Amino acid sequence: MEQDKINAYMTLYTALVTVAKLAAPMIPFMADDIYRNLVCTLDSSAPESVHLCDYPVSDKALIDKELEENMDEVLKVVTIGRACRNASKVKNRQPIGNMYVKAPHKLSDMFVSIVAEELNVKNVIFKDDVSEYTSYSFKPQLRTVGPKYGKFLGGIKNALASLDGNAAMAELRENGVLRLPDVDASIELSEEDLLIELSQAEGFVADGDNTVTVVLDINLDEALIEEGFVNEIVSKLQTMRKEAGFEVMDKIKVSYQANEKVAAIFEKNADAISGQVLCNEITTEKLGGYEKEWNINGEQVALEVKKDC
Repeated sequence: MEQDKINAYMTLYTALVTVAKLAAPMIPFMADDIYRNLVCTLDSSAPESVHLCDYPVSDKALIDKELEENMDEVLKVVTIGRACRNASKVKNRQPIGNMYVKAPHKLSDMFVSIVAEELNVKNVIFKDDVSEYTSYSFKPQLRTVGPKYGKFLGGIKNALASLDGNAAMAELRENGVLRLPDVDASIELSEEDLLIELSQAEGFVADGDNTVTVVLDINLDEALIEEGFVNEIVSKLQTMRKEAGFEVMDKIKVSYQANEKVAAIFEKNADAISGQVLCNEITTEKLGGYEKEWNINGEQVALEVKKDC
């Protein structure tokens, strides 16, 4: 296994064993079952019950505040990025070329690679200004603005409609309020007083909050579209492996029936597909194995898998 996978398994193992010990007073039988399955089956010298173990003690030396802060930002960027993907209706298996992020600080390469992998993006680019891709529009929240500034309501509506959206949003983020001195010096509008809409340039999808803005470039070139097709093909073959009852490490043969477009993708990417699905041979001949028809990105494809004994 790759080291990343080993690290993930060991982290999960440590978390599960620790939680079993923590939960033992509340769920004694379930905690003991989890502990015995995870620990006693591997370590004959371990206490034979979770109830014979010492209760876990916090180890402050293992706390890494910088790591936690970076991962908090990764989580925020990924969450907003997923919202952008959902809004764009671009499938998660379809790679995207560029993603632009405006955030309080730039993440290091290690954390950027996590964001890129989570969102299936080739390049994550941190920028101080994403106004070329986005703009904001403002309207008064009548529920709060009416009682406070009722006699200025018409002027507030007109002033908000004529604002430079990006400059106004920058002022709101910096000062916590938006002032409209041309209407009246007393007017200060907080975020709760405003209905804020984020718009984006053609071919881009943006979303954000008060601190982070994410912009996805959803203009796809032929190479990205082809890679998306390959990912979909691999996903369908992996599903068929499972449905056919193959073991994880079983080698297989694959057959396909498709139009010229998809056939060309199979021929060009045969090695990449074979490596991911443990395939020894890709052919257009019938194999007498498990068959299924799929609609892959609008193209009809018949796939067949058979164990290669």
